[in-house]
Amino acid sequence: MVLCKVRTLAVHFDSLNENNLPVFSGGDLVSGRVVVEVTGDVRVQRLDITARGVAKVRWTESRNAGANTAYTQNYTEEVEYLRHYDTLIGEDRDEDSSEEGATVLHTGLHEFAFSFNLPQMALATSFEGKHGSVRYWVKAELHRPWMMPVKAKKEFTVFEHIDINTPLLLAPQAGTKEKTLCCWFCASGPISLSAKIERKGYTPGESIQIFAEVENCSSRVVVPKAALYQTQTFFAKGKGKQIQQLVSNLRGDPLQQGKSQSWEGKLLKIPPVSPSILDCPIIRVEYALVVYVDIPGGLNLSLSLPLVIGTIPLHACGSRTSSISSNCGSVGWLGLPERPEAPPSYSDLAISEEHRRDCLQGCDRPEGGAEDQTLLTYITEFRYLPPPLYSEVDPYPDSVEAADICRPDVCPSR
Repeated sequence: MVLCKVRTLAVHFDSLNENNLPVFSGGDLVSGRVVVEVTGDVRVQRLDITARGVAKVRWTESRNAGANTAYTQNYTEEVEYLRHYDTLIGEDRDEDSSEEGATVLHTGLHEFAFSFNLPQMALATSFEGKHGSVRYWVKAELHRPWMMPVKAKKEFTVFEHIDINTPLLLAPQAGTKEKTLCCWFCASGPISLSAKIERKGYTPGESIQIFAEVENCSSRVVVPKAALYQTQTFFAKGKGKQIQQLVSNLRGDPLQQGKSQSWEGKLLKIPPVSPSILDCPIIRVEYALVVYVDIPGGLNLSLSLPLVIGTIPLHACGSRTSSISSNCGSVGWLGLPERPEAPPSYSDLAISEEHRRDCLQGCDRPEGGAEDQTLLTYITEFRYLPPPLYSEVDPYPDSVEAADICRPDVCPSR
């Protein structure tokens, strides 16, 4: 047998939607086919498939062991979510067995179907981070007598759905803070900040309505701002490693001494980002909206409002929206609209036409559930874009050790 007789070995998943994107959740049936193209008769001992799902964390740190010695400490951890094995041709036998009983594939294209169910459990959402990842894939291996196996591998995406239509994620988030600036023995007037958003849960493509009020009684010119942060936390060997990334931000107008400023629903749009990952023991992806006052020459006054980025958007249901309105009204100092605005269309996300033609052709669905639109937004626009810039230095002034991970109250100037 000649090696070049096996022209193609590929893994294809069955079409699940109009865009042929392999997207699954816990308990779903994953099906597809392994395609083998040969240019002559080929004896095949076995054709195997292996499906794996693994969350993996890895980073290194330098340590000093003395005046003239140093070493590198590796931190690694792994959690397995899926392992499935199946033989599509032949039987499980020794690699070096003879050609007796081998299956002959004649010239042409051959397809072999496979299927398996994902575990009925909470699976971590597919994710690519700075120091870790969550990946799912199917690998095919074609074994021939006395020859090296031919291999092919293809990844698929898994979502652990987060429905934001729950009481916890529909609850408004609010806070108030105040600080006084001091210069030696002289103290200027206080700067006060109050902020509120209509709920805790959002989906990519939505805009967060920010209601805020800033009063500047100090002698400095300050600027109210807001920023959406993603925090990736990786755990290994009892230690944590945290990466914080700015996702989106906005700013208000400069505020002179004795002036105040109100935001009556100022919009901050959520770009295509990964959903929150909250249940994986070694990787967490969390979000927070930080509303803050940028104070020149001093520590910023800030409020951090935790968010959850989900996959199932807000339902346009009268009972839910009326409940939200009543809850918002009880917060008191700043009123929200009587009926929350429905999420915007995900097709409105700002991406270039060239990017749509090259990577996302056919992804704008004329109809279908909002859940499918949310998944397509993340898969087609977030995972195919270049990775964002990360900061391994804590952007907050009051930094903490990596092992004691928490979110400080001070927000960076931007």
